[in-house]
Amino acid sequence: MQFTSISNLKVIRSISLTMAKYESILLDHVSKFHTLESSLRSLTWLLPGKFKDAELASEVLSASLNVMGMYQDILLENIVPSNASRKSIPRVPAHTRYTQTWLASDSVYKWVARIVEFIRFVQLVIEMGLQRKASIQTKWRGIVMLEILKAILRVILLKVTCRPLLSSLLPQRPIDLSQPPALTVLPPLGLPESSRTAIPDHLKNNHISTPVHILLAPQSSTSEDPPVDNFLLSKVLATSHITPSLSLVRPFVSLQDFMAESIFILRPLVYACLLSSRRSKYAIATSLGMEMVSRCLRRTPPPSALLERAEYAHRDRDMLWYLLRGSIWESYTRPKLEYFAEKTTTAPLLSLLGALVNDWIPLIDEYYYYTGP
Repeated sequence: MQFTSISNLKVIRSISLTMAKYESILLDHVSKFHTLESSLRSLTWLLPGKFKDAELASEVLSASLNVMGMYQDILLENIVPSNASRKSIPRVPAHTRYTQTWLASDSVYKWVARIVEFIRFVQLVIEMGLQRKASIQTKWRGIVMLEILKAILRVILLKVTCRPLLSSLLPQRPIDLSQPPALTVLPPLGLPESSRTAIPDHLKNNHISTPVHILLAPQSSTSEDPPVDNFLLSKVLATSHITPSLSLVRPFVSLQDFMAESIFILRPLVYACLLSSRRSKYAIATSLGMEMVSRCLRRTPPPSALLERAEYAHRDRDMLWYLLRGSIWESYTRPKLEYFAEKTTTAPLLSLLGALVNDWIPLIDEYYYYTGP
């Protein structure tokens, strides 16, 4: 028994040391991590269709990168506040400020948002596993269960925030720790101008220089715009930078607002339930109808509510995904893409794009989460 406890302590200590080393490497080489992550993400778009189960390998790689990126963001959240020399500047994006405030102020939001994002990262991998190891009915049961879980979690977030849910519930990386804090060096004050720009004797030219034409002469800084003013102007903050974080998205004040957001949250669940049943032919029309009802019921944010307006604009753009769903995909979009891929097979450069489209068409046909809401 004593030997077992000692072994467990050694394992725990080894894991702790490994995690500490990883955090140190991440802190020192975070920009290289980001570059590698970006390169691997680009690779995931090219893998499907290149070999057997290439789409599974591509999605496993993509999910691993997303989960690892979320873990790195959690580490950076703990590291940045404790490092005074690398604190985030006030000019962080509004989305980052808003989500960071919710993560810091509400533990329910923090864990529920992370679970929702984790499910979103791995849901396609789960579907691919069910596609290979289970029946079609079991696959659709799994999809419906995932949608039920996501709907419940989003309703919890709606109750916690009483605000529209953002498409991305977690903040982006707030700061690049690989770069030291920028320091602006100002010229010493109190010295005459001649002493600042004086040329050493050994660098002076003994020849008389030819006067430069006024149109070709470089513009010199005038006394009206000294370096001190340039430094201060670079630190000026707009009104949106000093607005309280939770005020960036206004809370709901009417039942209609809650109805609009609830319909939007339940829309993917209804769509998946209809696709898994005998009423699949009504799925696309029902989902699109719920989308339009939610859009009509939602409030119109004022011009100053930039974050909320950006979220609603993002939802409107996402309606283009209906071109890749259901009967619209089968009768309209897929024939046009197949025609494009066929016609570009002999074109020098367009043939690469046509081959990529040809590789992705079967995946859109076979898997729900490639284009699911």
